[in-house]
Amino acid sequence: LEPDVVVRRQEALAAARLRMQEELNAQAEKYKEKQRQLEEERRRQKIAMWESMQEGKSYKGNLKLNQQEAESGASASAVPKSKPNKKPLRGGGYNPLSGEGGGTCSWRPGRRGPSAGG
Repeated sequence: LEPDVVVRRQEALAAARLRMQEELNAQAEKYKEKQRQLEEERRRQKIAMWESMQEGKSYKGNLKLNQQEAESGASASAVPKSKPNKKPLRGGGYNPLSGEGGGTCSWRPGRRGPSAGG
C-alpha cells in the first residue's frame, strides 16, 4: 500500500469521526434544552399547586385541570372516540359468595390432612 493512500484514508476517517461527534453534541444540546423546559414546566406546576394550597383551594383538582388543558392542546387534532354501550358480563343478581346465580360450579373445600406427596 502506498503511504499517500493510507494518509488520505486516515484523514477521511478522522474527518468523518469529527462530523459524527459534532452531530452527537448537537443532539445532546437539544436534549438538554428539552429537559430544561420540562423541568421549568414541572417547577411552574409545583408553584401553582403550592399557591392554590395556600389559598385553601383543592390543588389536586387544579393539577388535573392543568394536565387536561395540556393534553387537549397536544391532541386537539385527535377525534375522541365514543365508547359503545356495553352490557354487563353477568346479571345483577350474581354474587360469588352466596353461591346463587353462579351456574353449576360450586366451591368445595379440599380434603383434610397431609398432602398426598410421594
